[in-house]
Amino acid sequence: QFQLVESGGGLVPPGGSLRLSCAASGFTLEYFAIGWFRQAPGKEREGVQCISNSGAGTTYSESVKGRFTISRDNAKNTVYLQMNSLKPADTAVYYCAALPVGSCSGEQYRFDYWGQGTQVTVSS
Repeated sequence: QFQLVESGGGLVPPGGSLRLSCAASGFTLEYFAIGWFRQAPGKEREGVQCISNSGAGTTYSESVKGRFTISRDNAKNTVYLQMNSLKPADTAVYYCAALPVGSCSGEQYRFDYWGQGTQVTVSS
């Protein structure tokens, strides 16, 4: 059974940092592109960043450039999202998803496997 599990969310003050993890079970992540997405209350889900199977990163959201970094550790079957200089506008449920080809895509429907999400709240 293919499964993705996110962890690392929580409550952090503005300017703080969090590292989210996306761990896979039932399949090997190294052949997949993995994306991070987020959905804030009352808003549509949006793409944040994606990493190809070769480790190339793609940023979907201009608002996270220079603050968020996606990485992967194939040995641990895990992808990470390092989030620095967090802002209240980053508050959302964050999801990871797997795309069964090596290259990233901006089309969410192409991502076949999704995690349940982890809540990130940025507030003082």
